[in-house]
Amino acid sequence: MGGSADEEGLIAQVLAGDRQAARTLYDLHVRRVYRVVFRLVGDAEQAEECTQDTFVKAFGQLDRFRGDSSLSTWLHAIAVSMGLSALRRRKRRFQRETDLDDAAHLSSADPAGEPDLRDRLRQAIDGLPEKLRVTVVLHDIEGFTHAEIAELTGVPEGTCKTRLMGGRAKLREALAAFAQ
Repeated sequence: MGGSADEEGLIAQVLAGDRQAARTLYDLHVRRVYRVVFRLVGDAEQAEECTQDTFVKAFGQLDRFRGDSSLSTWLHAIAVSMGLSALRRRKRRFQRETDLDDAAHLSSADPAGEPDLRDRLRQAIDGLPEKLRVTVVLHDIEGFTHAEIAELTGVPEGTCKTRLMGGRAKLREALAAFAQ
């Protein structure tokens, strides 16, 4: 991704109204932001929307970026927030739209069509509690360090480690049931 001096120059140009500099910053970061959001929300259309919202918010608040962390970390913090907000909205909408009959029907899965391991892993990750899912996705899938995750989520590094262990344990349980 570019050096920090290059990014500082691009940020200054964006703040001065340079649309090409904004496009360059966007192009530098959009793929990784999208990937993180997609892994959180599990839906391409929703991930695209959250990615766009992330950049709209970031560029709207770029004058507040102080450089205490890297631009990438700051963008990912916004992206995680957008992804989690989308998940909460989806969960509330699902709860409103699903009545008891539908819920009973959904829980009686057809054992004849077992999903493959990749689908089962995705489902297991999607089924993790939000705090565990964020930590597992950011650490194990996206490669962020515990320190970076702590910075992104605003929780202590030790809490990140505990959440990762808990998330991995729940995934092992879910996948062990699938293996049998």
